[in-house]
Amino acid sequence: MPRPEGGGRWKQQLPPERAYKRRAGAATPSVEQDRAAGGRHCRSVALGDGRLARASISLRLYRRTRRIRAYLRWSQDGETKERYVCEVEHATRAANLAEAWRQAREKGLLAEEQLPPESKASSLEVRASMRANRSKDTGPELALRRLLYQRGLRYRVDARPLAEVRRKADVVFPKDRVAVFVDGCFWHGCPEHYRASTKNADFWREKIDGNRVRDAETNRKLLDAGWTVVRVWEHDDPAEATEKIVHLLQEHRAASAAGGTTVAGR
Repeated sequence: MPRPEGGGRWKQQLPPERAYKRRAGAATPSVEQDRAAGGRHCRSVALGDGRLARASISLRLYRRTRRIRAYLRWSQDGETKERYVCEVEHATRAANLAEAWRQAREKGLLAEEQLPPESKASSLEVRASMRANRSKDTGPELALRRLLYQRGLRYRVDARPLAEVRRKADVVFPKDRVAVFVDGCFWHGCPEHYRASTKNADFWREKIDGNRVRDAETNRKLLDAGWTVVRVWEHDDPAEATEKIVHLLQEHRAASAAGGTTVAGR
């Protein structure tokens, strides 16, 4: 029997949906694609004349052959273009997207971006992270808020937990005195993903160190006022972060109903 295009084996049953479908509550499509590709700057295709377009990977299940195919898609002059990349066989959508991006690079389907001479960033990765980190309504924030809302929780957005402290939390539960901060990996110095800049090194070191000090001071002020602080990194799984927050709120409300108190500090 001939083997399907891509060299993979024939399957006796359909792949699980988690291998190709986006799950409810997952990160936004752009964040998902950035993670799989290795950064937003790794998702470019050349349009000619020095122009670039941001691409995405689309996964499609072909039921007759029980195969998952990956296609590179982008917009050019108002039209959607696409190109076949490969077949993928991993058990999860995240792994299949990452595999497709890897093969797209190996096949030369992607273009290499150049760092603009006026940029203060030390690399394309740092520049992409800087540009992606808005002050509010970031992709990770929206993903977390959507899941919290689906769980029946209501909250304030981009609000001050303490009126006298001019620092806002991304999600606030006033009655429970719980403040949630969704921290960007670059601006807040994530120990896992932050890489020190080699361009304007002193400027960026002082900037990131200052943000870390400010975060610690904000935590202390809120804890001293009886608040619970939750810090979520932008790379954290929003579903796991949601479960943590839901469990925390349940603890607070159970303690309140019993007439007890809950010690802050998460």
